[in-house]
Amino acid sequence: MAYIVPRPKLTFAEKMYLPSIVAGMAITFKHLKRMLKGETKVVMQYPEEKWDSNMPEHYRGAPTLVKDDHGRERCVACQLCEFICPPRAITISPGEIPAENKFAKVEKYPVEFKIDMIRCIYCGMCEEVCPEQAIFLRKDYAITGTSRAEMVNDKEKLYEMGGVFDGLIHKWNPKK
Repeated sequence: MAYIVPRPKLTFAEKMYLPSIVAGMAITFKHLKRMLKGETKVVMQYPEEKWDSNMPEHYRGAPTLVKDDHGRERCVACQLCEFICPPRAITISPGEIPAENKFAKVEKYPVEFKIDMIRCIYCGMCEEVCPEQAIFLRKDYAITGTSRAEMVNDKEKLYEMGGVFDGLIHKWNPKK
């Protein structure tokens, strides 16, 4: 059974949208008055001012690689981050550590490690799955480039962006 809903009768002012226009202009003038008094800030001057101090704790930015406090690679080329990455933005080419090396127990190291920042969706799954805490998401939101090739970060650039992270590393622990 269909219900017929009667339309409300509008006054002449309501038909001309005058109450809505007046209400919108009142809000606009209220914001203008607050801005002229300096109570609110409307625009951030981007290159000089940045959101860095106001970034939320849970913000996820660009993934980077980190080294330990001795400057050694933390990555063991386990390729878990490559396998877990939903858009397949990470590419790792593992290499073997020679048997005569004192860290031969590690077996592998990344010969090539690339992250395509255009494909990356900044989900943080690579950071969560890393057993050696070698990959971290920076609190960086200004990720730019002039070409697609510039947006593919290789191992050297990832280490440069990531820096140093100290803490327990199973890779270099001789007892493990």
